[in-house]
Amino acid sequence: MIPIRIVADSSCDLNEDLKERLDINLVPLIISLGDTHYKDDESLDVSKLLDDIASYADAAKSACPSPQDFIEAFKDQGSVFVVTVTAALSGTYNSAILAKDLFIEEQSDKFIHVFNSKGSSVKQTLIAVKIQELIDQKVSESEIVEKINAYIEKQKYYFQLGNLDTMIKNGRIPKFKGIIANALNIKPILYANDQGEVELYANVRSEKKSIRMLVDLIEDQCDDISERILGISHCEALEKAELLKKEIEARYNFKEVFIVPMRGLSSTYTNRGGITLSF
Repeated sequence: MIPIRIVADSSCDLNEDLKERLDINLVPLIISLGDTHYKDDESLDVSKLLDDIASYADAAKSACPSPQDFIEAFKDQGSVFVVTVTAALSGTYNSAILAKDLFIEEQSDKFIHVFNSKGSSVKQTLIAVKIQELIDQKVSESEIVEKINAYIEKQKYYFQLGNLDTMIKNGRIPKFKGIIANALNIKPILYANDQGEVELYANVRSEKKSIRMLVDLIEDQCDDISERILGISHCEALEKAELLKKEIEARYNFKEVFIVPMRGLSSTYTNRGGITLSF
């Protein structure tokens, strides 16, 4: 029997354990610095990419996978569930939808469903984990779609930027204000709203206070903690991620808390020291 497969774009960050747990195929985005292009796959040296981004005067850009890239991921599979980075900030969801339509024209009996994660990074990871749980429970395709859509609506996603360099370079923060904020060690905490758009949650002075706020905000955002998994992703900030995990586990009884390193796309926009959590 051909297995049901999960497909995601490379914003879906994984650790080695999750690579074993999930039957998942990641379709890479492309990150560009002028004429230099980086494929966000297993061969990418994320640390070198971050060095190159830091020394590049303009903002890094990313390109979503083509429909053909997704079509290749659909081949030789049974039913397919696709999880993409938020449609509010990327064309990846639309590319996957077009790939689905084109593929089903050729194989009308094929089941493919594309989920808009309304987030990125570890929010996508949690969706993939939930899909795999339902697949393992032999839940039908239609029930999986229903349950995952409800799950996405309940998910929360917060992140702290390592620094403001990317937001300064792409013009979201005036350069002068960004330099001052970096100098004052201001750590903005942002979140994804119900549409998957990024909004400011709070400006926090100091790393210690930002970690405390990330822990505190969980209490008001989640009323079924024992039934949920919480995921943390980090951009070359494992020590910070482990501290956050320790603080969360000391205060809350989540079913599971895991940490994943960011791949290229998440790292590009979060920067070194950046961290996200979703639950």
